[in-house]
Amino acid sequence: MQNDNKIIDESKQGEALVVEAGPSAGKKLFLESYGCQMNFADSEIVASILTKEGFSTTTNFLEADVIFVNTCAIRENAESRVRQRLQDYKKVKKGNPNAIIGVLGCMAERLKSQFLDEEKLIDIVVGPDAYRDLPNLIEQAESGQKAVNVILSKEETYADISPVRLDHNGVSAFISIMRGCDNMCSFCVVPFTRGRERSRDPESIVKEAKEAFDKGYREVTLLGQNVDSYLWAGGGLKKEILTEEQKANSTTFAQLLEKVALIHSDLRVRFSTSHPKDMIDDVLHTMAKYENICKYVHLPVQSGNSEILEKMNRGYTREWYLDRVAAIRRIMPDAGISTDVITGFCGETDEQHAETMSLMKEVQYDFAYMFMYSERPKTLAERKYADDVPEEVKKKRLQEVMEIQTESSGLRTKQGLGKVHRVLIEGQSKKSKDQWSGRNSQNITVVFDKGDAKKGEYVNVLAETCTLSTLIGRIVE
Repeated sequence: MQNDNKIIDESKQGEALVVEAGPSAGKKLFLESYGCQMNFADSEIVASILTKEGFSTTTNFLEADVIFVNTCAIRENAESRVRQRLQDYKKVKKGNPNAIIGVLGCMAERLKSQFLDEEKLIDIVVGPDAYRDLPNLIEQAESGQKAVNVILSKEETYADISPVRLDHNGVSAFISIMRGCDNMCSFCVVPFTRGRERSRDPESIVKEAKEAFDKGYREVTLLGQNVDSYLWAGGGLKKEILTEEQKANSTTFAQLLEKVALIHSDLRVRFSTSHPKDMIDDVLHTMAKYENICKYVHLPVQSGNSEILEKMNRGYTREWYLDRVAAIRRIMPDAGISTDVITGFCGETDEQHAETMSLMKEVQYDFAYMFMYSERPKTLAERKYADDVPEEVKKKRLQEVMEIQTESSGLRTKQGLGKVHRVLIEGQSKKSKDQWSGRNSQNITVVFDKGDAKKGEYVNVLAETCTLSTLIGRIVE
């Protein structure tokens, strides 16, 4: 996800999600999501499950019978925002004492039943692998009991559930291709909140993407904590126990990309997130082969110093990372690249921080999502390393990488001037009702006068001017 400042706060204000009421709709559901794209995709699973139970949805939490907050636990600030939001829901309890309030997702998984003690108004706590149990948990809460299910699964992928599309533009859809993570980066809580990695049957993914296309969607984003490690061998077999023959007959991420791209040339394909240690040339060659696979890679570096990368347990060095960037530039010269950067990780020195800045200058990212290090409970970093970089130093370093990225973003955006970009129209421009907004293949926002074009169509736009992160132009033949 991107914004104009090239900084993302995954604890941003949540987004209320709405679906059409079903024919047997009774009670009203208010569903709010915070954090990463995976959380929004999970909310579509939740909406599908509860819509089949007769729930309708509302954008006004004050009239809801059931309120669910799908949470993020990746940073302390993310959790703080959720707790602040929960205070708003006290108003619902005052007007409707029988209203049920539940917490879903990563924060629920991290805190488990402790959440019920800390936040007295909470009735339900549900981890990301237990959404099928929601109807039972709601029934339990309606009887006056507190309900908790935070059991992590080694098999659950929700592959058989058709998500209820909750995005507002009707053009772009998220598709989860795998769940969990095996990487165990020392700063990250995801393996503890989403469990072990497991890939989803490729045929179910292709089916979901085709259904989305048939319903008018023109772009899908394939989601996973580490999409590069996607591998489907059938029968629920795990990667670590596969024979070489089974691996040879498995579906890799590159092969999955091709399957989805072949659905239709008008279906754009994006994916997130790539892990540098697993990014291989096969994926890049597949991207280059198909025009409808977007030429954009999100490749989180976190640090430009090999010693810090080792402490982070990232599985690659500075040199390895730069080699992967060079491969992207060689195979797809016009590709856009974005990254994640953490400043002030445990023990980071001024010299090590300087290496991060020099790497950013060398790569010249299109976008970067930048954060100060936030220690998370139960991670290896919390157990093994002291969070010893002063807050003011973290902030200073964050400001320095932001300044570098601001310059790089401006340079990369300017490179699009004078060129014609194929743009998928996603909706109205935020600044003018007379203009459309969409993205090009490199994930750069393009704004232009509407003319006769319609949302969901592809248009060719000649970029004539730009801001720091947006191209502005006109439709051409």
